[in-house]
Amino acid sequence: MSAQRYTLPAIALHWAQAVVIVWLLWLGWTMLDLPKGAERSAAYGLHKSLGLLALLLIVARLAWRRGHPAPRAISGGWEARLATAVHHALYAMLFLAPLAGYLASSFTPYAIKFFGIELPKTGWPDESLNGLFKWAHVVFVWSLAGLIALHVAGALKHALKRDGTLQRMLPGGLFKN
Repeated sequence: MSAQRYTLPAIALHWAQAVVIVWLLWLGWTMLDLPKGAERSAAYGLHKSLGLLALLLIVARLAWRRGHPAPRAISGGWEARLATAVHHALYAMLFLAPLAGYLASSFTPYAIKFFGIELPKTGWPDESLNGLFKWAHVVFVWSLAGLIALHVAGALKHALKRDGTLQRMLPGGLFKN
């Protein structure tokens, strides 16, 4: 693997996180319209489990990154600085959005389950705290969605330029120049 490419674990964690986040965004959007009942409860349960998985994935990504820095940017200047800022903001939102969701759930009377396994809660039933963390969750998720749009736009720009930037994060070097 070239020094210009990301490591295989970094690539796998990136794409696993991308799949989970897209699924979470879709599920979070659609579950709001479901009528109260078993289907809505199942959707919320899955959303919470996927959110906890997303939190675990970002922690794993940050741990991996700590020992394995990203390859140097192919180009420099303002675009490289913008990309770095967007990446840092993405990492922050990828951590804060599921954390706020977990904390919101901690301040309800309901159990928090991770794919059926009950987890300890850090809170107690409190509507005010639940509302505060729900609000934070929504703000972080919408911020994340905007940052994802910027990230994808940047990736598409690099794909159109065919400058090799996108290929560094594609599994197996798909779509080589």
